Amino acid sequence: MGTTIVVIVLLLIVVGGGFYLVRSQQEAKRRQLEDAKSEARRWLERLGGQVLNITGTDTASQQAMADAGERYNAAGSQMEQAETAEQARLVKETALEGLYYVRAAREAMGMDPGPALPADAERERAGKVTEHRSVDVEGQHYEASPEPGQNTPHYYPGGRVAGRPVPQGWYSEPWWKPALVAGAWGLGSMLLFSAMFSGMAGIASAGAWESGYDAGQEDAAESGGDGGDGGDGGDGGDFGDGGGDFGGGDFGGGDFGGGDFGGDFGGF
Repeated sequence: MGTTIVVIVLLLIVVGGGFYLVRSQQEAKRRQLEDAKSEARRWLERLGGQVLNITGTDTASQQAMADAGERYNAAGSQMEQAETAEQARLVKETALEGLYYVRAAREAMGMDPGPALPADAERERAGKVTEHRSVDVEGQHYEASPEPGQNTPHYYPGGRVAGRPVPQGWYSEPWWKPALVAGAWGLGSMLLFSAMFSGMAGIASAGAWESGYDAGQEDAAESGGDGGDGGDGGDGGDFGDGGGDFGGGDFGGGDFGGGDFGGDFGGF
């Protein structure tokens, strides 16, 4: 009888301890999720304030603000579906990317770009366009420039797309978007990358770029030069144009298509 009681007590202790451990882990995950969502919401609201209060005055700034608006809508949709801390961190990343587009639009209009945004290692590694390039690839004309212009109204803040780096800069076409949507690069991507960036300091060679992201970064690092502007670090602060209300919605980027770069870019 005494042995039976001891066994029951031990079982109750084990079950109670297991229950407490599970509850503790669930509570920790809940706190992590709430903290991550709170941080993401802060950046999302900041982006919303910019999108709602800034209107581009030329083609480049209008396009950059349109891209910022797409990131705002995408981040809002992600926030509605976020159920883990990692998913909430993706909301923050999307909102931050939108704020990079806002900074580009402000600079294109001759405005103060606002407080610096947190540095991003992927953007730094991708490098940036340091000189104007004009190339023809598979019957299409492409340009890249460190500055916005009539022929280069499409901005990209730099980073990794489908495993390969895309340098920060202004472009005549958003040549990276088919890979962004499809998750894979088209057959003409290496040819385009080689023609546009060959010999540009701090940017991977076409061969290393095609071999994969890590190989491309090693090649770019060995080439020296400027590794790209990933932001000036820090909290980022408010841009000062109003907080704006968070709005959800679906990503409004349209159908970018995939396949070879020699094809039609659609709505770009």
